[in-house]
Amino acid sequence: MAWNEPGKNDGQRDPWGKNNRPNGNSGPNGLDQLLKRLRQRFGKLGGGPGGIFTIVLAVLLAWLLVSSATVINTSQTGVVLRFGKYSRTLTPGFHFKLPAPIETVAKVETTRIRAQVGQVRMLTSDENIISVAYNVQYQVSDPRQYLFSTNDPDDTLAQAAEAAVRSVVGAHSMDEILTSPGDAADSLPASAASASAATAAKLAAAKPGKDDRITLQQQTLDALQHTLDSYHAGLQVTDVSFQNVAPPDEVKAAFDDVNAAREDKQSAVNKAHAYANQVIPQATGEAARIIAQAKGDKAERIARATGDAERFNLLLKEYKAAPAVTRQRLWLETMEDVMARNPKVVDGSGGRNIINLPAGLGSKLSPGATVSADAASQEKQP
Repeated sequence: MAWNEPGKNDGQRDPWGKNNRPNGNSGPNGLDQLLKRLRQRFGKLGGGPGGIFTIVLAVLLAWLLVSSATVINTSQTGVVLRFGKYSRTLTPGFHFKLPAPIETVAKVETTRIRAQVGQVRMLTSDENIISVAYNVQYQVSDPRQYLFSTNDPDDTLAQAAEAAVRSVVGAHSMDEILTSPGDAADSLPASAASASAATAAKLAAAKPGKDDRITLQQQTLDALQHTLDSYHAGLQVTDVSFQNVAPPDEVKAAFDDVNAAREDKQSAVNKAHAYANQVIPQATGEAARIIAQAKGDKAERIARATGDAERFNLLLKEYKAAPAVTRQRLWLETMEDVMARNPKVVDGSGGRNIINLPAGLGSKLSPGATVSADAASQEKQP
């Protein structure tokens, strides 16, 4: 007998135990009946089977759920617009809002570094033509101003950057720009104030030669930032760099000759400095040696004069005590000193004949030689 045949104990034969459950509708058949009643109810409201109203309601609920929530990334800032007008600013994270079109969210990248590259050909202060390639890096600092203050903030920055480069670079001569593109030898003149009033005032107060000399790139950055702030563009300039600063190709050969001459000049100056660094220390050392020698001679002469004066004072003292003895001793010392430097004559005749020999003969005699009168007379004979 099949399990679903009619008879007694049907509840025991039914594997789902339908007849044993309370109310008789707890099983799968009861769930089907519940869904059937719901479809019938909503089908009446929708006007037909399938429930058009149900589909529309589900889509509406899904749309409300999706349009009422928004997620702002960590690199973004959300600007909420209520009927197209600024309402509030959303920080990174998950947020709820009124569904569109009541409120919409404009997401702005605030941490991303943007770049603008440009090149201008312009006149310098000494009326020379120069070509400048520059790069500007910036980011959004105020999303609200970025969206509503200008029609195209990026294009506004490009035009302001070109104006800043022209005002700063055009205020310097060709030599200042080519030889030292990173340093400004002088402050900006008053003509540059139209592009950057605050920067011009700041640079006018700076005197040439100060240690904190402002570079051309920094001047350009300050002028550009001042212009963007006056436009309320909501942009912050992080860096300005000059990629290439050179004369145009039409006059490049002439400027190459000028640069070559400048390098030759610098080479000659360096050689002159090297020679000066070599000669000056030698001259200084020689001068120091001469001065030291002169000081030594001075000290020697002073000491000698002092000794002579002291010796004279001693002799004077002795002379006052015994004039005759002192005169005799001085005469003997003087003769001893004189005879010590002259040829010696030795008289062997007992003082009868004294012959003064010529200097030539005396110089030929060896020390201690004895010359007689006969030898001397023979020397005089022809």
